[in-house]
Amino acid sequence: MTFLLRRLLWTLPILLGVLTLVFFLLHLVPGDPVDLMLGENALPADREQLRHALGLDRPIPQQYGRYLLNAARGDLGQSLHSRRPVAGLILERVPATVELMLGAIAVALALALPLGILAAIQRGHLLDSGSMLFAVLGAAMPNFWLGPLLILVFAIRLDWLPVNERGGIEHLVLPALTLGTGMAALLSRITRAALLDVLGEDYIRNARARGLGRWRVVLRHALRNALVPIITIVGLQVGVLLSGAIITESIFDWPGLGTLLLEAINQRDYPVVQGCILFIATTYIAVNLVTDLLYGLADPRIRVP
Repeated sequence: MTFLLRRLLWTLPILLGVLTLVFFLLHLVPGDPVDLMLGENALPADREQLRHALGLDRPIPQQYGRYLLNAARGDLGQSLHSRRPVAGLILERVPATVELMLGAIAVALALALPLGILAAIQRGHLLDSGSMLFAVLGAAMPNFWLGPLLILVFAIRLDWLPVNERGGIEHLVLPALTLGTGMAALLSRITRAALLDVLGEDYIRNARARGLGRWRVVLRHALRNALVPIITIVGLQVGVLLSGAIITESIFDWPGLGTLLLEAINQRDYPVVQGCILFIATTYIAVNLVTDLLYGLADPRIRVP
């Protein structure tokens, strides 16, 4: 319990910093945000009306305090384009983004763990070289290149999978593969390196000396003690997946948070842009908190103050 409370207290100043940065995004944009929304030829009365609606006619400290208070209550403002609450717009898109993110993590784990384990066991052999070649290629292929390539091959040439919009599992395959390949490349290298460090420990040699099978030693003893760096990468990559989902969702017309953010940027709908950035940043903080808690489960020594 002390471990959990300590981690929760650490998240509070981080969350306050995120809220502060998101607030000042609107004020640090070059030029007058009202002119960007309405255009330079807008009537003065329309400018003043929008400025009052956004609260920009108030002093900065007062705007900041009101923003923090509203954010604490879950009020992220109203969309300038649809006139709907920003929180409602975000919540409508979250399930699609979470589905895509979980699919990408599943793809990454399904590719990376077997490759990393086999590469560590067959160190220096052809399988090791092949898995590391995959890691290099996966890290070198950006989403905006891999996505259209997969569409060209599997949707257009072979006609195996659909491309646009969200539907059944067949609609998720190509976006998840696009988003998860880069993570799989990094995770396979981390898995290999972590296992190689653990396989040289004395308790692994003792387990083998007791006659335990090779795969039992690797999967039950070595992999469990190599989980901390693997959990670290998975936790850190969630933020990368959320940012990468913006490109992937636009390629596959996936109705998630990334598509909403791009639409808001094109429409200069600043409350929605602020809300999306705040949600992504808060999610990243929450995932890091969960990652810290998983550390304590994987290695109880980490919970010691």
